[in-house]
This record gives sequence, structure tokens and C-alpha cells, in this order.
Amino acid sequence: MAHYLVTGGAGFIGSHLVRALLAAGHRIRILDNLCTGTREQCVPEAELCTEDIRRFDAILPAFDGVDGVFHLAALPSVQHSLEYPRESHAVNVDGTLHVLEAARRSGVRRVVFSASSAAYGDQEIMPICETASLAPKSPYGLHKWIGEEYARTYARCFGLETVSLRYFNVYGHGMRAEGAYSSVIAIFLERRVAGAALTITGDGTQTRDFVHVRDVVRANMLAMTSPNVGRGEVMNIGAGKHWSVHAVAAKIGGPVTYVPARLEPHDTLADIHRAQQLLDWRPEVDFDDGIRELLALHHLPVPTSPTAVSA
Repeated sequence: MAHYLVTGGAGFIGSHLVRALLAAGHRIRILDNLCTGTREQCVPEAELCTEDIRRFDAILPAFDGVDGVFHLAALPSVQHSLEYPRESHAVNVDGTLHVLEAARRSGVRRVVFSASSAAYGDQEIMPICETASLAPKSPYGLHKWIGEEYARTYARCFGLETVSLRYFNVYGHGMRAEGAYSSVIAIFLERRVAGAALTITGDGTQTRDFVHVRDVVRANMLAMTSPNVGRGEVMNIGAGKHWSVHAVAAKIGGPVTYVPARLEPHDTLADIHRAQQLLDWRPEVDFDDGIRELLALHHLPVPTSPTAVSA
């Protein structure tokens, strides 16, 4: 049994990870300021420390006696980083540095950092490999790239084992339709429940690599324990497949309407060979199965029409 700290453990991905770690018999401490996460998502069996990663001295005690850290705490929103770049930088960059330094000072063995495919920006070659030149289109994407570099530097300079996982579009139960964790799938589900048209940004031809939260959790757990990593490696965590926004709308069902395009890459598709090689990880949740599971949780029927109808 290990003792792990999960920063952002009250959030969407973090709460799923905490539950999986507890089920595996580990002792868990959550570090979360409950800004984007909620107390309701905190698992009662886990110890909760309600502090802010921007406050280094305040978070340092949370690292006492910890074997490994899963660092998920962030303001994970492209739009928020555009509107509030200083606040986003303080959380995503300064906060990540604080987590790494607290881990180093406390003798933590390994930190698994939640990075993001937003660091890639627009790429011409698909699928996107980890060796692609990074060109983030937002402060958020830049912040996550800086976090990776800090993690790699701490491994090289201080011997702190680190691994960075570049998530693509994570979906699953508990994702939010508003706020920092907003997801197009969550927004579509919310609008279908309300009987409203599904809102598509741009023309709907943009594609996304959607990976289920259970697969992301499994990748984190493997990254924490694998003997093949720990030297600052970066790897993609995605489905290795992608779907257009139109296709996603059709799978959820209902009429659609269009709103202006926003600043975001047109396409994402992960090359996942590195994660397969180093972690022996591959996605297991089929996208259609994942969507059907969400429809059932929302008490919605699976649409019979293969295409969405324009509102």
C-alpha cells in the first residue's frame, strides 16, 4: 500500500483517480482549493486538505509522508486563460513549480503531471506525435508546456522522478458543461436533457480525439508505478481515433444550431505508441460505448438517426 497525494482530487478527473486508487488499497490525501472541484466530489475515505497550490508554505505540510504525487490541480480552460492570463499563469505555472518543489523537499519519489494536448496547437501531420514542434494557441497550452519542462528539469537537476501525460479530450461521468472543465459532450448532453438544440461552434467539421476518463485514470496509475519511466518523459494519452463535432452531435441526438468559431485547434488526433511502449497502456473504452453509458446515466434514449438535423 502506498500513500499518494492527488492535487485537484475534487475535480472531474481527480475524483475518478482518487476512487480508483482507494479501490486498489492505497492511502490518499487530496489537495484542492475547491475552486473548480467540489466538496461533493471528494471521496470521504480520502483525507482532504483545502489549500491553494499558489501558496507554497501552506501546501508544504500536505506532502509529508507521501510516496507519490498526481498533479492534476489547474485552471484547465483555454477561454479562462485568454480572459485572465495572470490568474491562470499563477495557478498553472507557479502552482506546478510549487508542487514540484514541495515534492522534492519532502522526499517524494515520483510526480505524475497532467499535461495537455493544447500545447500542440494546430498541427499539419496527423496523428500527432510527442516529437512534433509545439505551437500553443492559448496561454493555457503554453502553461502546460512550461509545466512539462519544469517536470523534466526537476528530474534532470534534482533526481525527482517525473512523468507528463498529455491528455487529449477527456470525457465521462462527472464532466461539467460549464466552468473550467466544460466539455462539448457535457454541453450537448445538458442541452438534450433540456430539449434545446445542440450548439456547434464553427462549422462542426473540426475533429477531436476523445478518451474516456477511466482510461486516463489507468494511464496515471501505470505512470506512477512503471519502472520504464520517471526521467521526465512526455506521452500522449488519447484514443488514437478522432470524431468530428458533427459526428458527436449525431451520437447524442437532437437538432443542432451553430455559433461562431472560437480560438482552438481544428483537429486533434493522438499518436499513442509511446504510452503503449513505455506503460503497456492502450485505451479500452470504445467511444460509442462511452456515449451510450452517458446517455443511460442521463436517462436519454440512444438516437435512431445516424445524423444530426440542423435547427
